[in-house]
Amino acid sequence: MTLSSLSVYVTPILLLTASNVFMTLAWYGHLRFKEYPLFVVVLVSWGIALFEYCLAVPANRYGHAVYSAAELKTIQEVITLLVFAGFSTFVLKEPLGWSHAIGFSLIFAGVAVIFLSR
Repeated sequence: MTLSSLSVYVTPILLLTASNVFMTLAWYGHLRFKEYPLFVVVLVSWGIALFEYCLAVPANRYGHAVYSAAELKTIQEVITLLVFAGFSTFVLKEPLGWSHAIGFSLIFAGVAVIFLSR
């Protein structure tokens, strides 16, 4: 596999990862700023989500050349869990426990089922 053909597979994953960082920040970042009125955090979150869309839409457009829509959604969900786990632990200071690890593992098992049939 050449570097060019590898980038066709990797670029959508990188774009989805970046978009998930923005979306996690938009959805959960305001939890650190509870002193601000809800309408303010909604507007700020909406502005952050715009950047997420600017990355997610191209990720799915490019990714659909090599992945099915179901595979793209599966990749996105795995990235979401990984980004959220890091965000929850390091930004919100809410460590994940054994039950989270088991639940995430079951989701990853589902991912394996989807990609093993590829």
